[in-house]
Amino acid sequence: MKGRILVVEDDAAHRMALERHLSRSGYEVVSAESAERALGMLTQADPDLVLTDIRMGEMDGFELLAFLQEHRRDLDVVLMTAHDDVQGAIDAMKGGAFDYLLKPLDLDVLDETVERCFRDRRERGRGRRKEGSEPPTRVHGLVGRDPRMVEIYKLIGTVAATKAPVLIRGETGTGKEMIARTIHANSRDATEPFVAVNCTAIPENLLESELFGHVKGAFTGAVNDRRGRFELAASGTIFLDEIGDTEPAFQAKLLRVLQEREFYPVGSEQPRRTNARVIAATHRPIERLVEEGKFREDLYFRLRVVEIVVPPLRERVSDIPLLARSILAKVNAEYGRNVHVIPDAVMAALLTYPWPGNVRELENALTRAALLARGPALSLEHLTLGKTEREPVPAEAADDSLDEVERIHVQRVLAKVGGNKSKAAEILGVSRPRLNRIIEKYDIVV
Repeated sequence: MKGRILVVEDDAAHRMALERHLSRSGYEVVSAESAERALGMLTQADPDLVLTDIRMGEMDGFELLAFLQEHRRDLDVVLMTAHDDVQGAIDAMKGGAFDYLLKPLDLDVLDETVERCFRDRRERGRGRRKEGSEPPTRVHGLVGRDPRMVEIYKLIGTVAATKAPVLIRGETGTGKEMIARTIHANSRDATEPFVAVNCTAIPENLLESELFGHVKGAFTGAVNDRRGRFELAASGTIFLDEIGDTEPAFQAKLLRVLQEREFYPVGSEQPRRTNARVIAATHRPIERLVEEGKFREDLYFRLRVVEIVVPPLRERVSDIPLLARSILAKVNAEYGRNVHVIPDAVMAALLTYPWPGNVRELENALTRAALLARGPALSLEHLTLGKTEREPVPAEAADDSLDEVERIHVQRVLAKVGGNKSKAAEILGVSRPRLNRIIEKYDIVV
């Protein structure tokens, strides 16, 4: 026997299916239809892992997790949910869950998660290592069920409890600052300032003064002492956007801040301390900059204690409908509009356009279309999408049904990965069984 698992699931069919699958995989499995029943079985069942749904009767999966964290920290807990909930993934990891899985479950992912859990239990020998649960806070505009985005949510929940530096990488417009703000909002210092600095928006000769401050008389025009952004951030977070565009001389000073937790205001001989967490972001190929001597290697490694890579929108097309609805809700709230219908032709155009400007471009396009709409529905004539050399929008896309757009997109992805269904499912953000149903639905030859 590989180990003992307690399945907590109020849906009888799902509960039985999980029991059968995990039993066939070599685990001893017991199950409960509610969290209350699961707590009553703990002593007798003595599981190593609790696999629980979130939304159940009176006691939900988060409450079960919190109870186990307080009373049975030797148990690992994996949460499952069928609902879109970015904050849920973050709170799960903050609360000490081993992992967080989306339904419908991909059995390959489930197997890998369970095997990793038991492997990790063997390696650490005993007990849990994580801190107790914390109350949920805020999610700053993050939307999506793509597997890579879910991994980012979980990583946010894990890193938020620490002061570790974070390096966020991704193309322009992918939402790097939103991720930084969400890390801060879910940290223990969420009430402290979040200070954002765009390193490319400040002239190089003023960047040091802007971040570290200066004393009176330090240079021409310094008529008073001035606190820098690090000092203003206090014990909160300082977000350094486009860090890859800074000069090596400044990078050396930033390295000292990360190593020694202190800095010198320009013109001062007295150092000042900082307790701020540093989150940096870049769209640049930073490894190449290191090779070319344009970015310090030691700073690179100091910044990427935790690295988050944000996928471009064109690689998570399945999230576009979710993002579109979220953006429209925001526009309606901000501008007093009531635009909530996305016709098939408009959605087809959104799904087939490559979005070189990523989520930011999508938001701009939908905001304009919603403001110009003459009723509750978006109009294709107001959806002015730019052209790119990479992949122009097909002229006939607007006439295709959503089924046709889905068929073409799935065919394209399958061709791109050479028919590898696991890879295609990952890119499409669907489970293997769902991908198989799509292939069968459209009679796609693989």
